Amino acid sequence: MSMEGYYTFGPHKIDAKDVFYTTQLSFAMVNLRPALPVKRVADLTAEETCDLWLTAQKVGAQLESYHNASSLTFNIQDGPEAGQTVPHVHIHILPRKIGDFERNDDIYEAIDEKEKELKRKLDIEKERKDRSSEERIQEANAYRPLFL
Repeated sequence: MSMEGYYTFGPHKIDAKDVFYTTQLSFAMVNLRPALPVKRVADLTAEETCDLWLTAQKVGAQLESYHNASSLTFNIQDGPEAGQTVPHVHIHILPRKIGDFERNDDIYEAIDEKEKELKRKLDIEKERKDRSSEERIQEANAYRPLFL
């Protein structure tokens, strides 16, 4: 996956410094914006599906502990109508705490509303703010020891 210090994520190149866990088929990275060829879940091989979910399970457990959370939400947006903005299968892992939403399932409405809000904007790339390289590297460096 890594070529010259970068990983491929759809059409994007991800600096290896932003990656904190890897397997032969998957990698976990910090998000540039907190919110392979084009693939959807149905296009994954059995091996890729297993690796993706085993990686999500391992990363989720470590992030839940690190953030003193009590639960996790795994979110996949599969296809443009589902809100997928990067043409590559990926899972968002959200550590959850008691009381983070009034009703537990409100997180799905919040995710859906955020996606609708982004679609309404004329230029969503200008509306979304990138985190600095230093911020992303600091977060990845904090997570990396969890997987040693």
